[in-house]
Amino acid sequence: MEIPKFLICDNTDFPDANFVIHTDFPRFIIDLVTDEVEWLEDIDKSEIKDLEEELPDLIEQATEFYDREVGRYDS
Repeated sequence: MEIPKFLICDNTDFPDANFVIHTDFPRFIIDLVTDEVEWLEDIDKSEIKDLEEELPDLIEQATEFYDREVGRYDS
């Protein structure tokens, strides 16, 4: 099965959150309202520096994906 790189998810217990799941490594869930990230990977200390450099770009990609998808609903 092919899984998209990003998925939008929703939960009625968190009505003000806009969650996006990143399904490639490093897998994580981000709340685009607060920019909080929950890692779905066990991260080694050796990987932290690389992830810190990569995270801003991944957050930007997640935001662009969310905006594009929501724009499609509005059309």
